[in-house]
Amino acid sequence: MGITKLADLIRSSCPDAVSYKNISDYTGKVVALDTSVVLHQFRAAAPSISPIIGVFFRTLTFLEHDIKPVFVFDGTPPEEKTAALKRRAESAGRSFSKHSGTASSLSRSCVELLKHLGVPVIWAPGDAEALCAQLVRDGTADAVASEDMDTLPFGANVLIRQLNAKRDSEVVEYSLPKLLDKLQISYEELVDLCILLGCDYCDKIPGLGPKKALGLIQKHHSIETVVLNINRQTYPVPQFWKYKEARKIFLEAPQTRVPELIWTEPDEEALVGFLCPTKHISEERVRRRMKTFRDSRENRREEREKERAAGSQRQTRMENFFKVTRKRKEALEVASSAGDTTKKPR
Repeated sequence: MGITKLADLIRSSCPDAVSYKNISDYTGKVVALDTSVVLHQFRAAAPSISPIIGVFFRTLTFLEHDIKPVFVFDGTPPEEKTAALKRRAESAGRSFSKHSGTASSLSRSCVELLKHLGVPVIWAPGDAEALCAQLVRDGTADAVASEDMDTLPFGANVLIRQLNAKRDSEVVEYSLPKLLDKLQISYEELVDLCILLGCDYCDKIPGLGPKKALGLIQKHHSIETVVLNINRQTYPVPQFWKYKEARKIFLEAPQTRVPELIWTEPDEEALVGFLCPTKHISEERVRRRMKTFRDSRENRREEREKERAAGSQRQTRMENFFKVTRKRKEALEVASSAGDTTKKPR
């Protein structure tokens, strides 16, 4: 779920914090992905097809653009998230079983696929979003790619949505520093705002809309003071409200020692051996996609080399232009000076 209506609130109240880009704008960037969100997208879009196939194609698209993906997997979620996970499973028509921290068969398959693609994987101690945000804060990654907005209250400076394999799709980027600056609130106040809007870790105050919640935080600065200044009949505060526990999850997420991230060339033979017998995809299709991947990446690199070379030649021509211009100016000054001498009265 993420944060209820946070994206809408940002677009309406702080549009300067949102920018629209192309996937190629992230060439050369390290992007942390919340793997559970990626898998859920493919499961929802094509229930009859293994989401592993979707991860295979999308990851190659990232690599074609020289984007360096890092896939982050969930560890054991906080106890406070149990109710949200149960509702999510029921809405998807799946039975709910309490997460024990053991990787599912789908997660293990995804890890094996990513190993063959040469892409690094990290296991989070808790929610993947929290670790994704940490990677951006400490400079290991340039951005988090997730459809869930809760990476912002976890402290990710840059969140990108709609980073997918669709041709000419528009990527939406959210800037946390710009958001805080334009709304004139602190990071801690943003966390309280997100709890008021509705998050995965506690209930929300019924009837309290996004605009109202933002105005209350801007005026009163904390949930404690907001509660003292609202009409409890209009906005009934939940009994045994665990907003402090939710706040702690966002502000005190466990920090992880991140291993060195290494990207290697995809192993085509290993991919064929892994995907074709079990994932309902033909060997011909895998090899055709790998050839397209190699050709596309090589073409992009050649184009960038030409652009760099053209830029260097333009710079050289400009420097030569200024050199010639300076020489010409000096010659004109000498000629002008000589001309002036002949005109001077004796």
